[in-house]
Amino acid sequence: MDQKNLFLAFFRASMLGYGGGLSAIPLMKKEVVDTYKWMDDEEFSDILALSNTLPGPINTKMSGYIGFRLCGFLGLVNAVIATVLPTAILMILLLTVLNAYKDSPLVQGMANGVLPVAGVMIGVLAWDFFQKSRAGMGWLPTIIYTIISLFVMELLGIHPALLIAGLIGIALFSNADFRKERQVKDK
Repeated sequence: MDQKNLFLAFFRASMLGYGGGLSAIPLMKKEVVDTYKWMDDEEFSDILALSNTLPGPINTKMSGYIGFRLCGFLGLVNAVIATVLPTAILMILLLTVLNAYKDSPLVQGMANGVLPVAGVMIGVLAWDFFQKSRAGMGWLPTIIYTIISLFVMELLGIHPALLIAGLIGIALFSNADFRKERQVKDK
């Protein structure tokens, strides 16, 4: 594995992912899955789900895990530095410039334009995951799980990490092969 490509992939995703960690996830997916083909969509989805269950910024968790998985400890450090460095540089530069011109209509328009773009990028990623889920389970289970998940998170106020852990548990324990394997190990 080339450390330079690992650095460039996460640096580009972080540099272009203006608007917060969530806006960089589709860019990270493009680099990791589409450009370099280090993993497939399913593996990336699993890493995203795992990263959502842990505390802290999602970009650094995902880049650290992917870097470690690809290149060990050196890959972890490389990927995290590549993810954090653009943010630190941009914060220093942009905050200085934005503070000087904060009342300018151009700067206010630019800041207002970031939210819709980030929303669309996150929506495209969610639709992509929804389509993959539909292909794996079919329409009915996908729609049912989506509605139940929204209900549990929004109306009952349960944290997404607990919901994801519950869904993983249901998937594992409903898998007949997993149950047979557990039974063999228990004997």
